[in-house]
Amino acid sequence: MAVPVKHHRPFFGRLKQSSRKAPMATDSTVRFIAHFTVTNSDEYRTYEKGFFPILRSHGGRFLTYDDAPTILEGTYEQGRTVVLEFDSEEALNTWWNSAEYRELAVHRHAGTTTHSVVVIHSPPGR
Repeated sequence: MAVPVKHHRPFFGRLKQSSRKAPMATDSTVRFIAHFTVTNSDEYRTYEKGFFPILRSHGGRFLTYDDAPTILEGTYEQGRTVVLEFDSEEALNTWWNSAEYRELAVHRHAGTTTHSVVVIHSPPGR
């Protein structure tokens, strides 16, 4: 049974998408997809405030988010889905394992339930 969701942001600040166009995806481009539910809004806000400077410093790009995506099949836990992009798997791993992100991630762990995946390959050119 799908969870009914509405477009509202009770715990989330508004995220701004970059006005810069993301570079064309190559076969080394990776996407990081996270879905999370906020369990402690204060911890999450602390995480959110520090997130973008660290992401940018590692060459990561914020592509999009959705608080209420259309459910086509299966069930969906209410929360936020975020898509990030990196030029390579190495760049993503450098960001993920960096001391500054690991320190900040303590607040994400304390304030959310998160499920994350990495999609390594882009579709072939047409």
